Amino acid sequence: MMKKNNLGRIITLIGVVASLTAAITAFLMYRDKLKKEEQDLEEYLDCSIL
Repeated sequence: MMKKNNLGRIITLIGVVASLTAAITAFLMYRDKLKKEEQDLEEYLDCSIL
C-alpha cells in the first residue's frame, strides 16, 4: 500500500510540474507576441508620420 501511495504522489508531482511549465511558457510567448505587435505598431506610426 505504501508503494502505491508514493507512486501516486510522484505522478501528481510530475503533473503539477508539467502544468506549471506549460503555463509559464504560454505566458512568455504571449508577452513576446505583445511586444512584437507594439514594435510593429510603432514602426508603422513612425513611417506614416514621415
